[in-house]
Amino acid sequence: MNQRQFTSTTEAVPVSGTHPRHIAIIMDGNGRWAKKAGLPRIAGHKRGLESVRTVVKGCVEAGVKYLTLFAFSSENWRRPPTEVSLLMELFTNALESKARKLHENQVRLRIVGDVARFSPKIRMLIQRAETLTRDNDKMNLTVAANYGGRWDVAEACRKIAAAVEAGDLKSSDIDSKTIERYLSTSFLPEPDLFIRTGGEQRISNFLLWQLAYTELYFTSTLWPDFDDRAFQDALRSFAMRQRRFGQTGDQLIGRRRATNA
Repeated sequence: MNQRQFTSTTEAVPVSGTHPRHIAIIMDGNGRWAKKAGLPRIAGHKRGLESVRTVVKGCVEAGVKYLTLFAFSSENWRRPPTEVSLLMELFTNALESKARKLHENQVRLRIVGDVARFSPKIRMLIQRAETLTRDNDKMNLTVAANYGGRWDVAEACRKIAAAVEAGDLKSSDIDSKTIERYLSTSFLPEPDLFIRTGGEQRISNFLLWQLAYTELYFTSTLWPDFDDRAFQDALRSFAMRQRRFGQTGDQLIGRRRATNA
C-alpha cells in the first residue's frame, strides 16, 4: 500500500497557487458529439483520445504535476453490451499504443479502480504500462477505470477492518487520515481543480472523498471539442477563485501579506 505523502485539506490549510497541482476530469459528451456528427458513439470516444493528448500536453506546459481522468465508471457496465465491448477494445488499443509515448515524454501512468473485472489481456497491459513508466517524474497521469467513489471508500474500510482483525491497527486509532492512506489514490494529492465537460453539473460517483475542497468547473463543451483554448479557460477560472478552506477572506489576505513581507 502506498503511504499518502500529502496533507488533507480538512486537516490543514494548504498552500494554494494560481495554477492547480492536480486536475481531475470527467470526460463527458463523447456519445453526444458522435450523434451530432451522424457517427456511431464509439467514434466520439475515439475522437476523445485527441482531447486527452491535448490536455496531457497542456498540463505539462502549465506545470500541472497530476492529472486524473475518469475513463470508465463502475456504472458504465450498464451501457449496451456492444458499446461496452467497443470501449474495452479502445482501452486495450490505447494501452498498447500510448504507453510508449507517455514513457518517452516522462509521464508516469497509473490505473485506479477495480481492475479484476477486466480481461486478463487488459490487466496484463495495465501492469506492463505501469511498470514501463514507474520511474517517470515529469507528470503523473492517473486513469480511473471501473472506478467508483463509493467503491473506493468501501474498499478502504474493508482493508482497515482486515488490519484491525489482524491486530495491525487499533479501532481507536482510525481517523480520516487512516481512511486516506487506504484509498486507491493514496499516492496523489487531493485535486485542486475538477473539470466536467458536456454540460452536466454533478460529480457522478467520482473521487467522492478526495473532492472535499476541490474547485469545481463545469463546461457545456463536449469532450471531443475540449481543445487547448477550452483547457486554458478552465485554468483561468481556477486562477480567479479565492480558496478559503474554511477561513475568511480577510484571513487569506493576512496570510498573503505575511508571506510577501
